[in-house]
Amino acid sequence: MSRSRNAEPAPPPQSTLRHTHSHPEADADSVCANHSPAVGLAAAEDYCRARDLRLTPARRRALDLLLSSHRAMGAYEVLEGLAADGLGSQPPAAYRALDFLTQNGLVHRIERLNAYVACPHPHHAHSPAFLICRSCGVVEEAASSAARAALANAASSGGFQIESVVIEVVGLCPTCIPTAASEGGPA
Repeated sequence: MSRSRNAEPAPPPQSTLRHTHSHPEADADSVCANHSPAVGLAAAEDYCRARDLRLTPARRRALDLLLSSHRAMGAYEVLEGLAADGLGSQPPAAYRALDFLTQNGLVHRIERLNAYVACPHPHHAHSPAFLICRSCGVVEEAASSAARAALANAASSGGFQIESVVIEVVGLCPTCIPTAASEGGPA
């Protein structure tokens, strides 16, 4: 099946990683202690130390930028932050740091947005699905084990060997559904 590039709307320029658990004492966009940059960096340092991996200053700063932004960021946005701190001004500096962080489960790459988000659960082995709001750009990490199992079964019955699965769902977040409905768009 071929698909034209115009079949899907262009993604919003900025995205946010939303928490999937509640904060009864605060609004949904506030940062809980478990997702603060300091806690995330400490967890990454512990993770790297336990596996004898080097969390270099550039890698640490790239992770800090993603944890602090609470949104998906492109490699060039990360590069701007690294350059501002004297940690590299050429694209390979950002890509090397992001590759390390991605390979070690500390960040996720959002293929559709060509961007990266800090993983809110780096201490748990998982392969999440990403829910991307086509209106505001929010990115929410969601469990995907049932979808992955269904894909594995379908592939197996067809004799297909899966090598890679990326699940990114585009739609409307709860905040944008009422706006889309009031503007006459699909909700």
